[in-house]
Amino acid sequence: MWFIYLLSWLSLVIQISFVTLAIAAGLYYLAELIEEYTVATSRIIKYMIMFSTAVLAGLYIFEGFPVLMVGVGLFTNLVYFGLLQTFPYILLSSPNFILSCVLVVANHYMAFQYFAQEYYPFSEVLAYFTICLWVIPFAFFVSLSAGENVLPSTMQQGDDVVSNYFTKGKRGKRSGILLVFSFLKEAVLPSRQKMY
Repeated sequence: MWFIYLLSWLSLVIQISFVTLAIAAGLYYLAELIEEYTVATSRIIKYMIMFSTAVLAGLYIFEGFPVLMVGVGLFTNLVYFGLLQTFPYILLSSPNFILSCVLVVANHYMAFQYFAQEYYPFSEVLAYFTICLWVIPFAFFVSLSAGENVLPSTMQQGDDVVSNYFTKGKRGKRSGILLVFSFLKEAVLPSRQKMY
């Protein structure tokens, strides 16, 4: 009886490891796509913000969600549109970015307060958190590395455009989230060198 119990815990650890590895691989691939197709990513994020705005309006009209919670959510989407104006260049010290971070925390606080007072099934609470609170900040987080390797931002004083592109271009030195994922990929699955 105790042996199968220990095996169940071991299998749980292995399953969690596989799920974590799959999520990391998916995030790495997503970050690569975002870095390669920044214009399409900007358009997709814009549509996500518009969809979230429509969902918030629908929650107010059809479900009777509090005006303050919906209003702060709509204002947060407006701030996200401001972040989208300079996409893929997102300065972590810009007032727009700092305000969006503060509003994400405020939205979470108001949502936790509301769902603690009103009963909704877990799937509906998760749907609200996913669509209205998590998807857009997650998209901006994954796309943070997209603006770091664009030519005008990586040029140093005295570099010309052509030599900068070939030495520090898209496939050169990486930073941000792609650097973390590259390090994790090499740590978990080291690449082999061909021996001739």
